[in-house]
Amino acid sequence: MHEIRFHGRGGQGTVVASVILAKAFFSAGHYVQTFPVFGLERRGAPVEAYLRLDKKKILVRSNVYTPDHVVVQDIKLLDNLDVTQGLKLGGSILINSRDVPDNLDTFSGFQLHFVDAVKIASDNDLGTRTNPIVNTAMIGAFARVMDMPPMETIHTAILEEIPVKANNNFQAAQQAYEEVHTFGLVD
Repeated sequence: MHEIRFHGRGGQGTVVASVILAKAFFSAGHYVQTFPVFGLERRGAPVEAYLRLDKKKILVRSNVYTPDHVVVQDIKLLDNLDVTQGLKLGGSILINSRDVPDNLDTFSGFQLHFVDAVKIASDNDLGTRTNPIVNTAMIGAFARVMDMPPMETIHTAILEEIPVKANNNFQAAQQAYEEVHTFGLVD
């Protein structure tokens, strides 16, 4: 079973990202669970969402406490949040950032990946200049990190979940898939 924890802010599409990925994995033949956890329900407040996937039925019904993968949609969350909490040793962290974060020692023992989802969202006219919607770019980058699900299933899930600007969203996912950078295992 793969367990994924998403960190983002209200308005970035964090919950929608987990739903789209769940639909894509389901279409690719996996059993899935996805659910959000909200603190303050307002734009800009930290948000978490979880996704489980497996080739067999998932019987666990709890939050994800020891994820295999973490997706961070806003690098500023690293200032106030330990995104590595509970992450399995050797697990992967995908961060929305144009550069490798300065504090690499924080990620010791984990695989680090990053993508400039803000630029990709802006390039594809998703959101505004001051509030880009990065979720579909992060989905594409995550698909590359995991080498699944197939981009065709992501395209179908985007069409179902985000009919407005569906092509822009899929282009953002495809662009991020191609532009994600892997730093590798941090010592």
